[in-house]
Amino acid sequence: MLILGVSFMYHDSAAAILCDGKVVAAAAEERFSRQKHSLEFPEQSIAYCLRECGIEVNDLDFLVFYEKPLLKFERILMTHIDSFPEGFGQFREAMPLWLRWKLFIPELVRRRLGYTGRILFADHHYAHAASSFFASPFDEAAVLTADGVGEWTTLARGAGRGNRVNLTKELRYPHSLGLLYSAVTAFLGFRVNGGEGKVMGLASYGEPRFARVFQEEILDIRDDGSFRLNMDYFLFHKELVMYGPKFVSRFGPPRAPDGPITRRDEDLAASLQSVVEELCVRIARSLQRETRLKRLCVAGGVGLNSKMNRRLIADTDFKEIFIQPAAGDDGGALGAALLLYHQRLGRPRDWVMQNAYLGPECAPADIRRTLQRRRIAHEEFHDPDRLLDRAAHDLAAGRIVGWVQGRMEYGPRALGNRSILADPRASGMKDILNRKVKHREPFRPFAPAVLYEKMGEYFDLEVESPYMLLVADVRPDQRDRLPAITYVDGTARVQSVRREHNPRFHGLLSRFGELTGVPVLLNTSLNTRGQPIACDHHDALECFLNTDMDILVAGDFYITKHPGAGS
Repeated sequence: MLILGVSFMYHDSAAAILCDGKVVAAAAEERFSRQKHSLEFPEQSIAYCLRECGIEVNDLDFLVFYEKPLLKFERILMTHIDSFPEGFGQFREAMPLWLRWKLFIPELVRRRLGYTGRILFADHHYAHAASSFFASPFDEAAVLTADGVGEWTTLARGAGRGNRVNLTKELRYPHSLGLLYSAVTAFLGFRVNGGEGKVMGLASYGEPRFARVFQEEILDIRDDGSFRLNMDYFLFHKELVMYGPKFVSRFGPPRAPDGPITRRDEDLAASLQSVVEELCVRIARSLQRETRLKRLCVAGGVGLNSKMNRRLIADTDFKEIFIQPAAGDDGGALGAALLLYHQRLGRPRDWVMQNAYLGPECAPADIRRTLQRRRIAHEEFHDPDRLLDRAAHDLAAGRIVGWVQGRMEYGPRALGNRSILADPRASGMKDILNRKVKHREPFRPFAPAVLYEKMGEYFDLEVESPYMLLVADVRPDQRDRLPAITYVDGTARVQSVRREHNPRFHGLLSRFGELTGVPVLLNTSLNTRGQPIACDHHDALECFLNTDMDILVAGDFYITKHPGAGS
C-alpha cells in the first residue's frame, strides 16, 4: 500500500511517502525551492518522494493532507466575527487565499499533480501525535502535542497504544503556548515561525525577572498546566500584529529587527522560556498521573524547544522520551500518512524511525561532473579511512569543514549529513562561525555531536538524543575543554551518534577523538543566515564558496580553498 502525506499552505510545506507502513522518503519543500519555511505546494518534495519510491503519482492508494481546512476556516471565520470590526482588515487580507485555493485542496492537488485517486484529510494535532508515537519504538506511551494552532487545537494530550492514538484533552485557540512564544519572538525583533529558536538561545543570557508578570498578569494557570491567555496583551486573534499596546506598555518598546539586544530583551526571553518550561512540566506531570505510563512522545512546533524537552525527562516521572525530529508542520506530512495507515486502516506497526536520513542523496557521478564542469580543484578518495583521517586532521588543525554525506536529514536539524563541522576545543570558534560563515547574531550557540558510547563522559544526559532535541549540562570538568559548544549557562544541545545510524559520521568522530582525546565535534547546519539547509552538492558548493569555510567534503570528494591544507 502506497500513501503520500502532504503539508502546505501555512509554513514548512513537506511530503512523506509510506510503502506498506514503512517510510521510504520525506523532505521539506524549502530544501528544493530554497525559500526558507516555504508554504507553497510541495511539488518538488512530492516528485522526490515518488522518485525515491519508483512510482508515478497515480500508483498511490491514498494522498492525505495534514489537517482539515474547513475546520480551520470555521475557526478563522468565527474569530473574526467575534472581533469585528477590529479584525476586518486581517479577514479581508486572508479571504482571497482561502477562496482561491485553501478551501479547495482536492482540486488544487488534482490540477497540480494530475492525481485521480483518493484524497483524505487528517486532524492537525492527531497528525502531530501520529508522527511521534507511530514513529517511536514504544508499544504504549503518553502523547503531548503543542504548537501555534491547528484547526482549533493548540495543545493536545493523550496516549498511544498499539496502532491507535487517543487524544483526550485539548487547549483551544486563542490560548496557545506556540502563539505566546511567537508573540514574544516578534516583540524581540525576530521572524515568527523561524526566530523562536533564537529566543530560546537568547534566554540563556538573561534572568527570568519578568516570569511573575507572565504568571500573574498574562497567564491564568491551572494546577494541571492548562491556562488561558489574557488577550488584552495580544492582537494576533484579530490583526496581523502579534502583540498589543498593553504588552508594549508593560515591557517597553519592541526591539527593531537587527537592532541592539538589551538586557531587557535577554531577561524577557529568559522569563518566557522559564514559564513555558514550567507549564509543560505541569502538563506532563498531570499527563503521567492520568495515563500511568513511563514513556512520552512529543510533537508540534513547541517540541523543537530542546530546553523544555530536557525538563520533561528531568522533572517528571517519565523515563524515556521520543521527539519526532520534524516536529513542526513538515512532520505533519509524515504524521498524516502514518495516522491513515494505522488508525483509519487498522494496519499493524512494524516500522520504527531509526534515524532522520529520509531526504535525497547526491550521486557521486553528479558531484564529479559538477566539479569538473566548474573547474573546481578537488581530490577524490577511494579509501574511506583515508578520507576520515584527512578530515579529522583538518578539523583538529582548526579548519572549518562542510560535510555532505548520504541522505539529507528530515527536520530542521543537521545531523551529520548536511553539516558544518569544527573543533569544539577552539575558544574563538563560536565567534568565527557566527561572523564569517553563518553570518548571524553573535549570541547564537552551537551544538555538539558526540559518540553515543562516550556521551555520559561529557554531558549530564541519561537518555540518548539522536535528533539534537535535548539540552544537557556539560559536565563541569569538560566545560573548559569544549568552549565552542558550551552555552553561557553551562549547557549544550546534544546530538548522540550511533555507529549503526550513521557509520561515516561516527567514524569521523572516532578519528577526531583518537587525535584529540575528545570524540566531540561542533555540528551546525550547512547554510547561512536566512537560507535553508543545503539539499545537494550544488547548494553546498554555493555556501562553501561564499563563506569562510576552509574545506568541503561531498561524498568522497575533498575540496579545499587553500593549497596544502591538511597535507
